[in-house]
Amino acid sequence: MKINQKTIRKIIEDEERLDGRGLEEYRDIEIETNWVRETAEGSAKVTIGNTQVLVGLSVDVEDPYDDRPDQGTIVTNAELAPMAAREYESGPPQEPGVELARVVDRGIREAEAVDLEELCIEEGEKVYTLFIDVHVLNDDGNLIDASSLGAMAALKTGFIPVYDEEEGLKRDEKAMDVPLQYEPVTVTGRKIEDKLLWDTTRDEEEALDARLTVSIKKDGNVVAMQKGERQPYSQQEIRETIDKAEEKTEEIRELLEEACN
Repeated sequence: MKINQKTIRKIIEDEERLDGRGLEEYRDIEIETNWVRETAEGSAKVTIGNTQVLVGLSVDVEDPYDDRPDQGTIVTNAELAPMAAREYESGPPQEPGVELARVVDRGIREAEAVDLEELCIEEGEKVYTLFIDVHVLNDDGNLIDASSLGAMAALKTGFIPVYDEEEGLKRDEKAMDVPLQYEPVTVTGRKIEDKLLWDTTRDEEEALDARLTVSIKKDGNVVAMQKGERQPYSQQEIRETIDKAEEKTEEIRELLEEACN
């Protein structure tokens, strides 16, 4: 049974939550790397409360884009299937999945997390393409943070296989680690009424007014921001969200490094 949105908005106004957490408190986070060993070059399963996502990294060799002949490519996809929530439908990507993939990709791309020139095999001829595939196993809210965290964990623990011109990719032979330059962490602040809260559940997101996703590098620089939903943010609310995001990303970065070392 869905919780009445009015009930959620009322208790949030009183700075309370249904599960007893504080407004700024995350649920327990678990990161498991190398979850798929046979068919992926990297993978991670991330659990935040009852939300579970599985992120796979696969590598292929393709022709480079004409305007970037010496750079590899990153392609991010997200699948929201009925097994994750009854509201989702099978078939072509739906808007929530497209947006989820876009936000995850933006944090990685705008941070220049991967050195794309290192993915060049032969300029103008062959480059590595990294496919980041997000599969939502259970949606109990905050998919953006869980998926972004899974993507970075998969990249940090993934590898680039050897490419042979005659034999193609030798998936069992490692050429190098994924050439990471930076490691952004992405977190999302949400607003219900005039309250800012973090790590929302699916019930809370039904009552959401607005959200602001922030990607931050280890040096504290903000590299990407994405606003969602219809209600506006004031300048003060944006500043408060960024300040709190810096604190949250530091906490999550510790979990990421612990899981990937």
